[in-house]
Amino acid sequence: MTNIKNNPKVYFEQQRLKFTKSLHDVKHKIKRISLLRIIVFLITTIGIYLSVANGHDILAIAFTLGIGLFIYLVKIHTGLEKDRLWNETLVTINKNELRILDGDTIDMDAGSEFLHPSHPYNEDLDVFGDRSLFQLINRTATTTGRSTLAHKLNNLITNINSLVDRQLAISCLRDKADWRQNFLAIGKIFKEKQDDLPGLLAWSQTSDVRFNTMFYRIMLIVNPIIGFGVLTLIELEIFTISTFLIFLLLPVALVGTKLGLLNKIHAQLSKKSGLLSKYAKLFRLIAFEEFNSKLLLKIKENISGEHSAHRAIKSLAKISKSMDYRLNMLVGVFLNVFFLWDIRQAIKIEKWKNRYTTYMENWFDQLSTMDELNSFAGFAFNFPNSTFPEFSTKDFKIRATNVTHPLISQKECIGNDITIDGWKQFQIITGANMAGKSTYLRTVGVNMVLALTGSPVLADSFIMKPVGIFTGIKTTDSIQNGESYFFAELKKLKELINKLEDGQQLFVILDEVLKGTNSADKQKGSMALITQLIKLSSSGMIATHDLALGSLANNFPDNVTNKRFEVEIANKELVFDYKLKNGISQNLNATFLMKKMGITI
Repeated sequence: MTNIKNNPKVYFEQQRLKFTKSLHDVKHKIKRISLLRIIVFLITTIGIYLSVANGHDILAIAFTLGIGLFIYLVKIHTGLEKDRLWNETLVTINKNELRILDGDTIDMDAGSEFLHPSHPYNEDLDVFGDRSLFQLINRTATTTGRSTLAHKLNNLITNINSLVDRQLAISCLRDKADWRQNFLAIGKIFKEKQDDLPGLLAWSQTSDVRFNTMFYRIMLIVNPIIGFGVLTLIELEIFTISTFLIFLLLPVALVGTKLGLLNKIHAQLSKKSGLLSKYAKLFRLIAFEEFNSKLLLKIKENISGEHSAHRAIKSLAKISKSMDYRLNMLVGVFLNVFFLWDIRQAIKIEKWKNRYTTYMENWFDQLSTMDELNSFAGFAFNFPNSTFPEFSTKDFKIRATNVTHPLISQKECIGNDITIDGWKQFQIITGANMAGKSTYLRTVGVNMVLALTGSPVLADSFIMKPVGIFTGIKTTDSIQNGESYFFAELKKLKELINKLEDGQQLFVILDEVLKGTNSADKQKGSMALITQLIKLSSSGMIATHDLALGSLANNFPDNVTNKRFEVEIANKELVFDYKLKNGISQNLNATFLMKKMGITI
């Protein structure tokens, strides 16, 4: 593969062109095969007609050869249609990646159902929803992988060993771009419903033995012998057709009396062969890939060995497909009359469950983990300048240089540094409207979220102690719950205080505390809150327009640091540099903007 480690755009464009060409070639072959099928059909039909009209004995030969060739062409056509779908899927995947690199995530899965207003940070940091981190990261091939990815983003990891293991796994997968695209393509070709896998796992746990008994196993041998024996004797005119009607009593008694139960068994696996084949292919892809990460090798080990996941699920897919033969009434009747087909498949299912049920949940846990790790690896690949953070085991710290936000174009994004050492340390960030305060808070917060999933972050360097995150940036009122904006904010702050009093270690990110009250009350309340946060051994950043809060650095010189974003007015225009500086903001822009918009001051 071309060395594209530092240029994902080149890679995705190469892939798009490659699969577009393959798709064109496959479509051309499909047209040729379709034409051949028509020609074979017409020649066969004409040949049969001429044979009958002229009394030739080659009718059977013409019919057999024609039908045989036609079936062969149908088989080739089916294979080409699969190739077409495969190439179309990979073209779409690479087109989507190119769009995302250009900042267009509008059609991507937003994962909005994972948003929770009561969550400590996911709404404030745009983890889910439109233009969210989830849209940027999610490349899952399964519904459970998608849920696992959301869980990782909502429940951050603070165990350093686990984080390092995940970093190594993501780093390994990052360099397997072709493999990851194949994994995703398999997932996209067969769409899952949300309850497909939970339903399959629940089904696998039912273990009643109904048909796998000595009696039914003997009947599977005896019934076809009797059935075909009777037909042979009828053909030899030893028996009459009435004998066959008597024989029918046997399969009717065996299958007919259990039809309700057999229908129930079939309903649980009906039309699941495609889904199961998808899972089998994904398991196989993992089982036959080489990894150099402890976590990935463990996943591979758990789905391989004597009880191989891909072989087991593939065999279940075959059983499901075989059971679906009964959906064709004529085929179903024939198979059940001569082979007790439904009972035969029910026995296979019982044997399958007996052998593999205990492994099912673990297999799919491993698959879901691989799926979500692939998504983070894709994120790492798409941001070649990202870096894996280091983790501190001692007192709290976060130190980072040139941190940028993944949802802002990296060509336009201005990087900033952050240094907070120890607990009871707060940065008070002042600045004018639109100067970059809120973006800076979100930039630090979202990179902390990435770091605590094992993902790389967008920074030149990044070191932190793994701790929980609590934000207060987007507090809104709730008409449904009868809550004002101010009351909603107080509830959020009360939740924060409760968590800290319970001993949780949290990094706190707040934007414009107590926005819902008057200036004097807000200033007094904000100072009281920050004082309490310092006493409760948290650390964090608080952005504000209230310059008076900068005086807290005088009261707590060892705990509070003033930082600012400035705005300049040049040639009657506002100029922002979006760079974090020391001290309290000196310039404001509200009155300037009002005048510029024609509002009399």
